[in-house]
Amino acid sequence: MEEPSPWLDAEQQELWQDLLTVVIALPAALDRQLQRDAGMSNFEYSVLARLSMVDQDTMRLSELARDCDSTLPRLSKLLDRFEAREWIVRRIDPSDGRYTLATLTEAGRQKLVDCAPGHVAHVRRLVFDPLTTVQRRHLGAALSRVAETVRREVTG
Repeated sequence: MEEPSPWLDAEQQELWQDLLTVVIALPAALDRQLQRDAGMSNFEYSVLARLSMVDQDTMRLSELARDCDSTLPRLSKLLDRFEAREWIVRRIDPSDGRYTLATLTEAGRQKLVDCAPGHVAHVRRLVFDPLTTVQRRHLGAALSRVAETVRREVTG
């Protein structure tokens, strides 16, 4: 059997370069919009959004860090700032004292509500508007398969 080439073929290289552009440039574009319009980064927005999407607006810090692709020290520094702004509160997990919980406050939810329209419009403009409905479905299916493979690699 013939050994596979160590190089990507032309079609793979083009796809890979486009994916790199999205992976690298999209977060930067989202950061610029959120900094300009809301004074926060995409990471900060993601933390607030993640908390708003779970039961009782509360998560263990370890789960929140994992879901936001963060380290606990980075997340902890951010949550210090969020607590100072009264956007979240932290407390010991009553079901297991080894964990700390973060809970989104009404002020934090309001910040998210204020930021969301501009952010969602920007996401739509950059990601969804250039695609047809069929293209969105195909992209969704393809990204799900790639994401599944990456998650397995990351979680071991």
